Amino acid sequence: MLNSSVENRPGRKYLHGFANILFLALICSTCALAADYDVAILNGRVMDPETGFDGVRNVGIRGGKIAAITTGSISGGRIIDATGHVVTAGFIDSHVHSLDLFSVKLLMRDGVTTGMDLEVGAWPVGPWYEGKKDNWPINYGTTVSQEIVRMSVHDANDGIDFAVPIDATGLSKARTASLKDGIEGWSVTKSSLEQMNEISRRLDQGLREGALGLGSTIGYMRTGVTTYEMFEAQRAAARYGRLTAAHLRFHPMNKTPTESPMGFAEAFTNAVTLKAPLLISHNNDYGWWEIEEKLALAREQGLNVWGEYYPYTAGAGPLGSEFLRPEMWEDTLGYKYEETLFDPVQNKFLTRDEYFEAVATDPGRTIIAHIPPRKPWLRKWLKVPHMVVAGDTMWSTDKDGNPLGWDDPYQDYVGHPRTAGTRGRVLRLAREENIPLMFTLSQLSYWHAKHLGDAGVEAMKVRGRMQEGMVADIVVFDPAGVTDNADFTQGANGNPTTGIPYVIVHGRIVVDNSKVRKVMAGQAIRFPVEEKERFERVSKAQYPVD
Repeated sequence: MLNSSVENRPGRKYLHGFANILFLALICSTCALAADYDVAILNGRVMDPETGFDGVRNVGIRGGKIAAITTGSISGGRIIDATGHVVTAGFIDSHVHSLDLFSVKLLMRDGVTTGMDLEVGAWPVGPWYEGKKDNWPINYGTTVSQEIVRMSVHDANDGIDFAVPIDATGLSKARTASLKDGIEGWSVTKSSLEQMNEISRRLDQGLREGALGLGSTIGYMRTGVTTYEMFEAQRAAARYGRLTAAHLRFHPMNKTPTESPMGFAEAFTNAVTLKAPLLISHNNDYGWWEIEEKLALAREQGLNVWGEYYPYTAGAGPLGSEFLRPEMWEDTLGYKYEETLFDPVQNKFLTRDEYFEAVATDPGRTIIAHIPPRKPWLRKWLKVPHMVVAGDTMWSTDKDGNPLGWDDPYQDYVGHPRTAGTRGRVLRLAREENIPLMFTLSQLSYWHAKHLGDAGVEAMKVRGRMQEGMVADIVVFDPAGVTDNADFTQGANGNPTTGIPYVIVHGRIVVDNSKVRKVMAGQAIRFPVEEKERFERVSKAQYPVD
C-alpha cells in the first residue's frame, strides 16, 4: 500500500522523470571520469606479439598500467596522436653493460624500456639495486656476476674496492687493477676446493639479495674456471630456480674440438641436469645455427632455453681479452689485426705492434673487433624464432676515456654503434628483408618477457605485451621510417635512432616527441630478498682435486 500511495501522489511523475535524468547524468559523469586517463594514445596501430592482435585502437594509461585498448573515444591528461605509428610493448634488452646515464639516454632513443645486464652482472647485488632505486629512467636488473665474485676471491689483494658495487661499467678498471700482481687471477687461476666453495657462497649471497640468476663470462675465463666450478656456479642459481646467462667458454673459437658449440654443450648439460633456465648470451659465433637448432628442440621438450644476437658484424670487448691474443686471434682464427681490430679512441685499425703497445698500458680499454664470417649470418638471425635482440651495449666514454654524462652531446661518444642503434638497425634490416613486423616485435620484446617470466621473474609476466592490465612500458614508432644512424665513424658512434618519437616507462613519458626527458620512471626487475642461504659446500669426496 505504501508503494501505491507514493505512486499516486501529485508530482510523482515529475519526480520520477527528474530521478531518471539525474541517474543518467551520474552515469555519463562516471563514463567521462573512466575515460580520463593519465595518458591517451590515439589512432595508433596497436600490435601485441603474444596474441597477434594488430589493429588501430586508442590506448588509455592510468596508474602505470594499460587501462584500456579501445575503439571508443578517450581523453587524458596528455594526448599523443599516434596516427601512422605502431604502438607496442617497450623493447627489452637482457644484455646492457652500459648502465650509465648517457648510454641509457641512447637506449631510450632506441625504444628500450627495460635494460638488464644478465651476462656480466654485478657484485655486490643488494647495494647495486639500492643505488638505482627511484634514480633510473628505465627498468633495471642484474644477475650476480661470476667474474666479479671470482675477482673478489682471486684478486683480493690487488686494491679493488669490493664494498662498492662493481658492474660492467666499472669492470674495465677492476680488470686493470687485477693485474697489479702480474696475474689476472679471476681469468686464469684455478680455484682450490675452499676457493670454489667461497665463490659459491658469495654467489648465493647475490642470489639471496634478489639477483635474476648467474651471469657468466666464462668465455673470458676459459683457462681458470674448471668444468666442476662452472657446474657449481650454475647449481648455485638452480637452487633458486633461476637462470644462467652465459658467454660460452670457447667464444669465438671455430676449430674442432674447441669450437663454440662445445662451450654450449657444457652450459646446456649443466642446465638440463639441474632443470634450470639457460640464456646463451650473444649467440653469434661459429656454430650458432647448431646451437639454435638444439635450443629449439629443447624448447619442444619443455625446457626454458633461448639465445641472443645483436645486428652487427663487429663485436666489442676489453683489449686484453684472452681471445684477442695473437695465438688465438691470428694463429687460430686466422684474422689480421690491421684488418679487424679497430681502436675507436685512435680511430684506426691496430697493427700487431700497436696491439701489444696498447694492451700493455690499458688492457681494459674497449676495442672493436670485426669478424668477417658474421656478414652472411647477420640477416639470418633476423628470422630465428626465440632468438632475441640484445644490444651488448657498452659503457660510454669520450675519445680521452672520460665517462660521459647525461648532458653531453651524442657525438662525443666513442665506441661501438650498437649502444645507440641496435633496435633501429633491427627494425630497418627486417623491413628491408620483408620480415613480418610482428615477428620482429617478438624478438625485441615478447620473447624476452616470456622466457624471463617462465623463469619466475614476476615483473616480466606483465611486460613485453600490449594488453589491458599490463605495465605501461610502451614504444611508439614509425614502421616505415624508423632507422639507426650510428656507425663506426668517430663522431657518429653515438648518433641516436630516429623514428621513435615516444617511449613510456611505467606510464610516464620518458621520450617526448624524440626529446629524452630525465624522468626517473624505472622499476627494479628483481627477485624478493631472502634471509636464509641455500648454499651447500662441496666435499672433498665430490671434488677430490688438490
